[in-house]
Amino acid sequence: MIEREAIKSWVKDRMQGTDPGHDWAHVERVWRNAMKILEKEKGDEEVVSLAALLHDAADSKFFVEDKALVEVRELLKTNGISNDKADHILDIITHSSYSKGLQGEQFDSPEYRIVQDADRLDAMGAIGIARAFTYGAIKNRLFHDPEQKPQNFSSTKDYKKSSAPTINHFYEKLLLLKDLMKTQTGRKMAESRHQFMKAYLDQFYEEWGK
Repeated sequence: MIEREAIKSWVKDRMQGTDPGHDWAHVERVWRNAMKILEKEKGDEEVVSLAALLHDAADSKFFVEDKALVEVRELLKTNGISNDKADHILDIITHSSYSKGLQGEQFDSPEYRIVQDADRLDAMGAIGIARAFTYGAIKNRLFHDPEQKPQNFSSTKDYKKSSAPTINHFYEKLLLLKDLMKTQTGRKMAESRHQFMKAYLDQFYEEWGK
C-alpha cells in the first residue's frame, strides 16, 4: 500500500534545512500548481503528485545529489511505489530544474512537463519576486547595479556561478519562463504572473530613478 502521508512527512522534515524559497511552503505551492495543471492535462496522478512533493529533495544547492537520489529511491520503495514509477519520478526530479535545461533536454514525459511547469510557476509573479530577493539576500547580492548588464547563460556551470544583482535574475530567468512552459495550462497560468513581474520592474525603475 502506498503511504503518501509518510512521504509528505519525510519531505517536510527534509526541507527544514533549506532557505525560505525552497521550504515546505514552496513544495506545497508546487504540488498545488501541479494538481491544477493535471486537471486539464493528461498524466499519471500518482507520478505527478509524488514528483511534485519530491522535486527539490535531491537539489544540489542543499544536498549531495547522487546520495540524495539513492535516499529518495529507498523512500519510494519503502512506501510501496513500483520500480517503474520510482524510475519515472527520479527522472523528473533529476531533470526539472532550470539550470539543467541549459544543457539541453535530456528527458520528457507528460508528467515531467506538468511538474516542471508547476515549479516554474512558483518562480514567477509575486511569490517569485519574494523568492528572488530572499535568495539574493542569502547570497549577499545587490538589488540592482545599472552597470552590470544581464547575461545570456548557455551552460549550467556559468548560470550557477553567477553572483549578479537580483534584478538581473528577472532577465536571465524569470521573464523567460512564460515562453518555456510546456503545457497549455501552464502557459495560461503563467501569463498573469509574467505581467505582474513586468509591472513590478516598471515600478522598481521609477523608484530607483532610472
